[in-house]
Amino acid sequence: MRLSGLLCAAVVGALVVAAVPASADPLVGAPGAGDPYYPLDGNGGYNAGHYDVTIDYDPPSHQLTGTARMDATATQALRIFDLDFDGPDVRMVSVNNLPAAFDRNGEHELTVTPLLPLLPGLPFTVTVDYAGTAANTEGDGWTYAPSGGAFVSGEPHSATTWYPLNDTPLDKATFTLHASVPAEWEVVSTGVRTQNTVTGAKRNVTWETHQPVLGYLTTVAIDHYSYLEQRRANGTPLISAFAPNAASNWETEQRLPEILDFAEALYGPYPFDTAGGIYVDADVKFSLETQTRPIYAPWTDLPTVVHEIAHQWWGDSVSVRQWSDICLNECFASYTADYLWPERMEGKDIDADYRETIRKNRDDPKFWDIPLENPGAGNEFTSVYYRGPLFLHALRKQVGDDIFFTAVREFNVAHAYGNASMPEFRAFMQLKSHTDLTGFLDAWLNSTSPPPDVYLFPGTLSD
Repeated sequence: MRLSGLLCAAVVGALVVAAVPASADPLVGAPGAGDPYYPLDGNGGYNAGHYDVTIDYDPPSHQLTGTARMDATATQALRIFDLDFDGPDVRMVSVNNLPAAFDRNGEHELTVTPLLPLLPGLPFTVTVDYAGTAANTEGDGWTYAPSGGAFVSGEPHSATTWYPLNDTPLDKATFTLHASVPAEWEVVSTGVRTQNTVTGAKRNVTWETHQPVLGYLTTVAIDHYSYLEQRRANGTPLISAFAPNAASNWETEQRLPEILDFAEALYGPYPFDTAGGIYVDADVKFSLETQTRPIYAPWTDLPTVVHEIAHQWWGDSVSVRQWSDICLNECFASYTADYLWPERMEGKDIDADYRETIRKNRDDPKFWDIPLENPGAGNEFTSVYYRGPLFLHALRKQVGDDIFFTAVREFNVAHAYGNASMPEFRAFMQLKSHTDLTGFLDAWLNSTSPPPDVYLFPGTLSD
């Protein structure tokens, strides 16, 4: 995610952290995955493998009718389990094609009671039929566009507004979307488009995401889109969509092959089978790294595109284990866009930029008061943007370019399509470093005051 300039230092949201209630019944799946920031996100008792979502959306009325099927494997015996869903009214639930009882409770819990208990280690399917208004959340799920269209965007909870899922970073799954809209509208999503046909008054579109994806990294966007279709030199298809008043971004998106090549040289092979962008014209305050095809706000510029493309490696392919690990996502995306691209593609002296940034902010307590590692619930999207790039540049100077770039590439490739944590990253960098990084990493990641000069100006930064 890249915030608009007005929000870069803002605190996004306010959360109440509570422990996940433990169930006394061993046949009941936990109602949350236990993330310290969002303890009731996700669910226990199963692992999702694939989501197959079918929706019919009517732009004038914003009516959404959906059927979502989750293919999963039980990790324990289950007579009750939960899904995360904050969307329209649920009409029916079935498990293994048998009717199941259900109840909606809490902020987003859909509690399901199968007719027959599920056995550990065995696959099962759960299907949810739902219908109602796709409510405008203005940046945390469905957002209405000026044209009358709509799209889904938001981190970390947007997926629950349009289909039920196991909404935790720890449970990635592949994803297929089948969407039906009036024939004059277009539908864009993540992955590869395998169908786009008009029959009578309806357009039917299918998008398939073949690599595992997190819920907030899926999207559906409905508008009168125009398309820019390109290919990388290796043949990877690139499809980008532009809402009616977003054509000003066309020239920037034409540089997508170049941007992908740049990021690939840094972090290893592009991890997905397609790429592109979705340029909306609604008044949203952030752009978001939806997998393979980011959502771009109207204020998007070249650094924003570089930022969201870097997220395809840091955040999408390699995802956080917990939201306290958010620096892995945003520190790397911000460093790529704000430091590495200007240095390597525009010839800027980023060492000088670093020193100037430190000079301006060294004596400002607010600049340092939120730690990069474990910033706290509600503070995830703050310091990682403005101080994260400084940390990575200082780390690079501390260990040297050869070690830094080799290590971050190896770390990313080793965790591709999975999860990683800041403690794992720290341990990996220490393994590759010739010197003890304990003090350096503590000062930059855990302290709420400026690092000592020895860590603030390591290597050539001290010149």
